[in-house]
Amino acid sequence: MADGRYILTLSCRDAAGIVAAVAGFIAARDGFILESTQFGDPSTEQFFLRMDFRAGPGTPDRASLEALFGAEVADRFAMRWRLHDAERRPRLMIMVSREGHCLNDLLHRARVGTLAVDIAGVVSNHEDFRDLVEWRGIPYHHLPVTGSTRRAQEERIRELVGELRVDVVALARYMQILGPELTRDLSGRAINIHHSFLPSFKGAKPYHQAYERGVKLIGATAHYVTDTLDEGPIIEQEVIRVDHAHSPRELMALGQDIECVVLARALKYHCEQRVLLNGNKTVVFR
Repeated sequence: MADGRYILTLSCRDAAGIVAAVAGFIAARDGFILESTQFGDPSTEQFFLRMDFRAGPGTPDRASLEALFGAEVADRFAMRWRLHDAERRPRLMIMVSREGHCLNDLLHRARVGTLAVDIAGVVSNHEDFRDLVEWRGIPYHHLPVTGSTRRAQEERIRELVGELRVDVVALARYMQILGPELTRDLSGRAINIHHSFLPSFKGAKPYHQAYERGVKLIGATAHYVTDTLDEGPIIEQEVIRVDHAHSPRELMALGQDIECVVLARALKYHCEQRVLLNGNKTVVFR
């Protein structure tokens, strides 16, 4: 007999009968469906589903449930699928440099429970936030990086991901470009946050650049990390309206607030298994 809750996520070529087959399988194993969301993408002819269900007295254990689902349903539709333990809190590693607004926000949300994660550790290329992090009883790993030490530093990050059993990594204003080996290792489980201006301003002092151009919207984008800088599949975005009266300092303060909210939302969606990859895009079941 299984206990607790599971979340089933899947994608496959769209076809008739998928939802009925999945729901029927769960019902036949004494499962009780709590939430079910699905989407068929007409442009790719792909189907996506997330089903949250509670195990009943007659539900097999997880290993048996996975074996049965694979044989009876998944193989028939050539599904890409996973069965997640909904009661297990994901382990989060936070990476940060010298801007601490997103770090502070995630530490607070994890402490009060609005972000259901266990913070396994914080990695930084600077010492700025050691006292803040260790005061909360969280390990702080100072891994400075230069051009000559980057490879060794990233190898240590990979080691920490394994040693700390990390499920997801948040680049909370970590101002270093990850190398291709590390981005491949973290594919689908590393989330970055950055400003999102219309038009876009790259390089130093983006808020000052935006001020000089008189932008009317500022925002933030959270996306999965890939080896192409800031072009990974987008998970969440937000914007607010600004005007000529906002100084560069005020624009930065507003932008940092949005960055905190957007990163937290993206992590929440990811940790609740609400994000499914659809090529270069995502399907997000909010």
